[in-house]
Amino acid sequence: MPQKKKQSTRKTTKKPRQTKKRRPSSKRNSKKVTFRWPDLILVVLLVTLVSIQTIKWFDKHDETPKVEQTAGEKSKQEFIKELVPSAQKQQRQHHVFTSITLAQASLESDWGTSELSAKYHNLFGVKSSDPNSPLLTTKEYVNGQWITVKDRFAAYDNYDQSIAAHAQLFVNGTGWDSKHYQGVINAKNYQEAAKALQSNGYATDPDYAQKLIDLIQEYHLDQYDL
Repeated sequence: MPQKKKQSTRKTTKKPRQTKKRRPSSKRNSKKVTFRWPDLILVVLLVTLVSIQTIKWFDKHDETPKVEQTAGEKSKQEFIKELVPSAQKQQRQHHVFTSITLAQASLESDWGTSELSAKYHNLFGVKSSDPNSPLLTTKEYVNGQWITVKDRFAAYDNYDQSIAAHAQLFVNGTGWDSKHYQGVINAKNYQEAAKALQSNGYATDPDYAQKLIDLIQEYHLDQYDL
């Protein structure tokens, strides 16, 4: 009789498959942030506003002096620099302050724009007895008021001649007093020189000395004094 094979009672157990735990994905769990156009525009506007206010604050508290030259100011500076060499030459020879020469030339020629200075190179309104000299109108302060008069004025070939003649007036004085402007020559500073011009009647304007001093200080003309 055939023998039955003994069935093995041994149970084969399958190991359960280990599933790898997946780490939570930040991409999956994070919510997607989207900007709407109105929000984006608002952010840009806020950033721009803050930037503008910051710039304004720095500009307001910036202690560095900012000099903005207009076209007129630039031409004035050019006019001054053109006259400096001649004015300094007269200061070396005759002790007429360069700042005084520059201030007088600027004031009396309206920065070189008057007809007398532009056409005839007469910077200081020097008059002439020559009947062939130019006849022009000018303003003079007479009896407490300004009046317009016509008179003849000297004409020069260039500004150098005008500045030289101007210095000679102080050196030689007037026909009735050779030392009439000695106070200008002997002045220790431009303030004294300006007041000496005023006291000796160089101009009829009662505020002439102060106008010269103001011009010198405003445009720092004393920097050219030797």
